[in-house]
Amino acid sequence: MTAEGKPTPQDALHALQQKLAQVSEEYANGLLNSAQYNAIYRYYSEKRALLEHILTTNPDSPTWQTVTAQDDTPFLRKQFASKLLYFAVFRRGSKVPLLTDGKIPRKVAEGLYKTLQNLWNEGRWQRGIAQKSLGDSVWLVLCFGEQAMTVTVFYLPPSQQQYQRVRAAHNDFEKANGRLLARNIPPERLVFPQRALFNEDQ
Repeated sequence: MTAEGKPTPQDALHALQQKLAQVSEEYANGLLNSAQYNAIYRYYSEKRALLEHILTTNPDSPTWQTVTAQDDTPFLRKQFASKLLYFAVFRRGSKVPLLTDGKIPRKVAEGLYKTLQNLWNEGRWQRGIAQKSLGDSVWLVLCFGEQAMTVTVFYLPPSQQQYQRVRAAHNDFEKANGRLLARNIPPERLVFPQRALFNEDQ
């Protein structure tokens, strides 16, 4: 700060360095996906490089203030946020979904079908959660429980927070419907916490 209490270019540079550290912490805490992190980190890094250039070549110029005057990261957060496109819930041992919701392009649907066919052909079932890329910035997240599986498809890689929401929704599904699933009750009598994943993604 100057004697008048006004910020200096060095203050602005320090603030940018703090923002870079903050965005890394947000990613580490699962609040950002990789696309959001890369876009925001690149944005702040470019601002830092430009500010350093101005300080080196023309330190007395007030141009540095224009570099820090605008912050476009709220737009980047929204632009690169992962969006849930589709989900399906399957009873263990069945290839017929109990419920589906959402829409995906035909090419993505074909890739999903192939992945599920391979999964069913292998006959493996292990409790847990996993993700894989289906190409074209589309990501598949599979959550296996004791009695059912939740399949979710996202545009752009989901953050760890979204990842955990899928796990939590599936766990709640099995907790709420455990006795009914064991008795092969029709899906109309089941409740599906997975529906709320669309609301959380707005």
